[in-house]
Amino acid sequence: MEFLIQVISLKINLSLKFENMKKILAVVITITLVFSGLSTFAQKYSEDTILGKWYNDEETGMIKIYKEDGKFFGKLIWLKDPIDSFTKKPKLDKKNPDEALRNRPVLNLVILSDFVYDDGEWEDGKIYDPKTGKTYSCYMELLSAEKLKIRGYIGLAAFGKTTYWSRATEVENKDTESAN
Repeated sequence: MEFLIQVISLKINLSLKFENMKKILAVVITITLVFSGLSTFAQKYSEDTILGKWYNDEETGMIKIYKEDGKFFGKLIWLKDPIDSFTKKPKLDKKNPDEALRNRPVLNLVILSDFVYDDGEWEDGKIYDPKTGKTYSCYMELLSAEKLKIRGYIGLAAFGKTTYWSRATEVENKDTESAN
């Protein structure tokens, strides 16, 4: 009888230890998943990581993002179709609301202006759309070293449009260097 009590007691002890181990393992797994997830979301790039050449979402234009006096700007340095199909001359900023600016070429036009880097985002800037002649408030965020999220909006960022640009490769960069 005493032997039976010892066996039951040992079985209960082992069962409790196993339950405790399962709980500890569950806590460790949860903590690991939480911190690995946070490190993914909290991945921040240095402020100069954005510098370089980027294709717009349609790959019809390439924008060179550069830094000047601590702020970030972007110039349209390449167009897939740089010639106006009607005039057979370089495309002009025809939709600009300022009539005096409508004769300037779209190529080499600064379309991103005055961005400042803050906590993983480039914000408080403006983006100009030469297709419509409209300027929007804008912020930019790197989703990876090769993918850039651009959010243009009027008023609140929630009421805007997001586009994604891709970084130009080294070969593509060399193709545009002679022009810029």
